[in-house]
Amino acid sequence: MFGFPQSLPPRPEHAGESEQAMLPERDYERPKPSNGVLRHALDGESSTTCFQQLRVIPKVTKHLLSNPVFTCIILAACMEIAVVAGFAAFLGKYLEQQFNLTTSSANQLLGMTAIPCACLGIFLGGLLVKKLSLSALGAIRMAMLVNLVSTACYVSFLFLGCDTGPVAGVTVPYGNNSTPTSSLDPYSPCNNNCECQTDSFTPVCGADGVTYLSACFAGCSSTNLSGCSCLTSVPAENATVVPGKCPSPGCEEAFLTFLCVMCVCSMIGAMAQTPSVIILIRTVSPELKSYALGVLFLLLRLLGFIPPPLIFGAGIDSTCLFWSTFCGEQGACALYDNVVYRYLYVSIAIALKSFAFILYTTTWQCLRKNYKRYIKNHEGGLSTRLEGVVSKFADDTKSGGAVDSIEGGEALQRDLDRLENWAITNRMRFNKGKCWILHLGRGSPGYTYRLGDETLDTSHAERDLGVSVNSKLNMSQQCAQAARKANHILGCIKHG
Repeated sequence: MFGFPQSLPPRPEHAGESEQAMLPERDYERPKPSNGVLRHALDGESSTTCFQQLRVIPKVTKHLLSNPVFTCIILAACMEIAVVAGFAAFLGKYLEQQFNLTTSSANQLLGMTAIPCACLGIFLGGLLVKKLSLSALGAIRMAMLVNLVSTACYVSFLFLGCDTGPVAGVTVPYGNNSTPTSSLDPYSPCNNNCECQTDSFTPVCGADGVTYLSACFAGCSSTNLSGCSCLTSVPAENATVVPGKCPSPGCEEAFLTFLCVMCVCSMIGAMAQTPSVIILIRTVSPELKSYALGVLFLLLRLLGFIPPPLIFGAGIDSTCLFWSTFCGEQGACALYDNVVYRYLYVSIAIALKSFAFILYTTTWQCLRKNYKRYIKNHEGGLSTRLEGVVSKFADDTKSGGAVDSIEGGEALQRDLDRLENWAITNRMRFNKGKCWILHLGRGSPGYTYRLGDETLDTSHAERDLGVSVNSKLNMSQQCAQAARKANHILGCIKHG
């Protein structure tokens, strides 16, 4: 809310009505009759009006989606939301597996760090757009920069994590057995008599530095987690375990770094939301803005919130090393391959962010090549306080060429188009009422030229650096002017 100005700028008087009507006029927008004579007729038209509104929706939707800027910016927003919806949905579980955190600790850390930073990023994004008075081109550049920085943060996540470590019967064999990795089994002769269940697991860390799926699988015969027969590499009196996985070296430092980068990534990534909405609003006609926002939120839910958790979940399940079972049915995953988990989980997010950057780049290319085609009603241009000053910058700008054929006229028109695009890119504009075309020579074909959307008028004379020239290259005006000036000076001397 703090990003809105105190008052909206007035609509230019020369702004024409939009070519596309949003929906047919509704009954409650029409003048009400002063008596009840027409009440029955109006009631009879209500069903037709409703049908017309439903019938025009596909046409309006097609009209919006045919705009490449609108389509690309919506898909880019969907990709950004997909990263948030998919990555954040499993982030708590990711912290548990990678850094051996409890569920409560992981959720508390996320609530205290990532979420506040994301809220701050949304606020900063709106503040920057307002303070810098960004046009649509400026907003898309900001979105591209923010996307690149946040993607770099995700790339750093590939190197911030902990290994799975040795797990008896899953990644390493029990004791000194030389069992092949493909034939590993959590059941071993040392725990066969324990009747260990696989419906739930409580990992423990043995004195030998190996993680066991539970105290039962470690062969512990006492409730105080001692006398564990599967710990054959240590003396019997030291064959004890403690609750939890065995810690990995350097894991704590990696977690602190991950937390800091996550805060920065959440804040910077959220800064792209406001520029995206600004571009979306400026690229549609005023009467289509509310419907365009409806299309945006619909696609965000269909593409940004539903598929990503399924994709991330399927990828995470593929990294499972050992599944729990309940009554012969597969249950939840008991152990993941942390390295593969990390690479796959983060790579999906990087792929989505990269696709969003491609869409942002496509949007930027469309706006850069033809700004006025996609930005409606001059939105995102100069403020009214600057128009009068900046419009004077081009008073002495001239472009010329030898035009004796159609190709020559087209070449000069292309120069004028490039000049207009340059002015738009630099947030300037020509005072087109003072722009003229002077056709020199009797053989000039007299083509019509335009600057932007306006046709330029023809001039019959041009004065430049004190020299007046007409369309026939006649210097008589200059001579007459010089004579008048000389006579004036002589008169002043005579009466001096």
